Amino acid sequence: MLLSCFTLGIKAQNQDVSVVFDKPADYFTESLPIGNGRLGAMIFGRTDIEKIVLNEISLWSGGAQEGDNPQAHSYLKEIQDLLLKGKNLEAQQILQKHFVAKGKGTCFGKGANCHYGCYQILGELKIDWKSEVPTTNYKRVLDVEKAIARTSFEREGNKIQQEAFADFVNDLVWIKFSATEPLDLDISLFRKENASIYYKDDKIVMKGVLPNEEEKGMEFGTIVEVYADGILQTKTSHIGVVAAKEIVLRISASTNYNNEEGKLVNEDILAKTKGYLDKSTRNFNESLIESQKEYQKIFNRNRWIMPNNANLEGLTTLQRLERFHKGEKDALLPVLYYNFGRYLLISSSRKGLLPANLQGLWAEEYQTPWNGDYHLNINVQMNYWLAESTNLSDLTEPLHRFTKNLIPNGEKTARAYYNANGWVAHVVSNPWFFTSPGEGASWGSTLTGGAWLCEHIWEHYKFTQDIDFLKEYYPVLKGAAQFFENILIKDTKTGYWVTAPSNSPENAYILPEMQDGKKQTGFTCMGPTIDMQIIRELFSNVLKSSKILNVDKDKHKSWIDIIQNTAPNTIGKNGDLNEWLDDWDDAEPTHRHVSHLYGLYPYDEITPWDTPELAQAAQKTLQMRGDGGTGWSRAWKINFWARLQDGNHALMLIRQLLKPVSPEVNSGQLGGTYPNLFCAHPPFQIDGNFGGVAGIAEMLLQSHGKNNTIRFLPALPTHPDWKDGEMKGMKARNGFEVSFLWKNHSLTQAEIISLNGHKCKVFLPAGKSIYRAGKCVVKKQKKDREVEFRTIKGAKYIVK
Repeated sequence: MLLSCFTLGIKAQNQDVSVVFDKPADYFTESLPIGNGRLGAMIFGRTDIEKIVLNEISLWSGGAQEGDNPQAHSYLKEIQDLLLKGKNLEAQQILQKHFVAKGKGTCFGKGANCHYGCYQILGELKIDWKSEVPTTNYKRVLDVEKAIARTSFEREGNKIQQEAFADFVNDLVWIKFSATEPLDLDISLFRKENASIYYKDDKIVMKGVLPNEEEKGMEFGTIVEVYADGILQTKTSHIGVVAAKEIVLRISASTNYNNEEGKLVNEDILAKTKGYLDKSTRNFNESLIESQKEYQKIFNRNRWIMPNNANLEGLTTLQRLERFHKGEKDALLPVLYYNFGRYLLISSSRKGLLPANLQGLWAEEYQTPWNGDYHLNINVQMNYWLAESTNLSDLTEPLHRFTKNLIPNGEKTARAYYNANGWVAHVVSNPWFFTSPGEGASWGSTLTGGAWLCEHIWEHYKFTQDIDFLKEYYPVLKGAAQFFENILIKDTKTGYWVTAPSNSPENAYILPEMQDGKKQTGFTCMGPTIDMQIIRELFSNVLKSSKILNVDKDKHKSWIDIIQNTAPNTIGKNGDLNEWLDDWDDAEPTHRHVSHLYGLYPYDEITPWDTPELAQAAQKTLQMRGDGGTGWSRAWKINFWARLQDGNHALMLIRQLLKPVSPEVNSGQLGGTYPNLFCAHPPFQIDGNFGGVAGIAEMLLQSHGKNNTIRFLPALPTHPDWKDGEMKGMKARNGFEVSFLWKNHSLTQAEIISLNGHKCKVFLPAGKSIYRAGKCVVKKQKKDREVEFRTIKGAKYIVK
């Protein structure tokens, strides 16, 4: 906590923690998400027949498949030779024939009935209010500070309230209905396929098996237990409740997926599901209090406080989005978005389970977009960008364990396609740890997906300084590096190490030579800029890890050679950063991926202070790409502009990201935000929510670069909404917890807590000194400067 004098005197308003509606949801992207990392629900708040979408994070169709072509490596040299000769399109043709996934692969993102599978809805809980009488005083609110969704309305003088939360202690979903006058309603459960449902006594029971082609798929079970202070009438199609003022539903669900092994196991799925109910109390209020305590231990670690500068009373969240996009005042809307993003990660990522997927935890489809899977060319990584800096470090465990679990299949894939040691993962994956290339040459041969995941392992160590974690995960880094040691080839033109074949994720280039008077476009290439940046980062990180752990000294020379001799970043004829080895034009100049700026963010080999020319080229690249794109693309650009220390442009991108999108729109490239604050690709894709929060965090605090120097307010917008503020409990690299206050766009005071006792480097504003226990550690000067000082573990250092 900060010193008692260190406060704005502003109590956080409801407007920074509340997602508000004044009508029921007609669409999924108007409903309210609740979750505890394993179970999730979407609350529609309907007053005719309420709909509650249920989810369980491991519920996938499909199963393990043999996705590798064991003969693919025999074509590798031919493909590489063609690329070295500049015959990219011929190489691409061979790659499409022989170097893609064996069989159906991902079924081109429609894998519900394939081995690859897809994430699916668990079921729909329906509450028939048995009344068509109009309602008044309707309100539906998600409180992200207390992790509860409430719906309230009046009907014929009866004041009715519905409360829903996902229990962080008992691992259930709870729904409570209360009224001032007795209610009659019917409760049922629905799933359109692959399940049977029956009603017995006070319980609704669903059991099913999902498809996996000719093999048996995943088993799942759900039990809804109904308690009421009225009369229960169990029918074949529902449980009726008569004359009740209070009704409580406890919802349990499970699958037979083993999180440790990524396999389906034989177990009594209904007994497992019932076990959660048996271990839980039946008291709604007690369970809510205990669950909120657990949730708030995580949520309250980091809080951003801003003064309320607008009259927001009575406005829905959609109305606030519309006002904000027009440029009207609302200092608390970015804070709400920040809090909502952290809420979503807490609610969709839990130790021991699968990572948050393309939709986090929440899906209403039987065929989710792009299978609701783990895209490894930015998307699953973006889900976790916010975790370290916003003090949610422990929520990254599912991602790290998922990365480690890719290794056995990744080693098979490395041998099949590259005849290489080590491990590789390409573009997409699933709970069965798919590592093969995709089934399309235009996108599927990106081979740095696994290496990108390794970046998160090193970042976790940088923030936490957890040496035991580094020891556990060092073999993951080393195995990824070993693969590239084996497969890199020398570009005969430049002598640099390059990957081949590969893609710059999902983007195409235009070759300088015309054919039959037409432009030639291609995807397959060698040494795209993003590959080179990721490889330099990977080998730098494995080298530093090796030195810290005092192992593998004999590998240092070869690792350093790769770091120093991979194809470098180059600036093109237009002053932008080249995306490929050659200065080729983009087939789509405003493409959503800006992969060649990986070195700017999330990697940090490009910074305004160490590499100003490359930073300028990155800025030119962003200007040429434009500010449009999908939701997640706009979120990435916020991070880019924050790293370039241009807070005003970052704020412009925040407005673009928060542009209201109609819930009726579920396709296209024009991103924004749905009425419930879910990010619109469109369709809904959660990575933009997480990436947007990461971008805001980068605007307010940075600690990247060669020295991991802490920089306060590096990209603070000059807009009046951002004039004053307070941030508590952010994290900085090298093991520091940081809180700070600013007024009139300038740092007023900061507190740095040393969690590990390491040296601390700070970019110290002019006129500020640093104190510990009242004693000056660093004296003020008349200019901004970088300072370094020793710290004591657990000590607090005040900047003022």
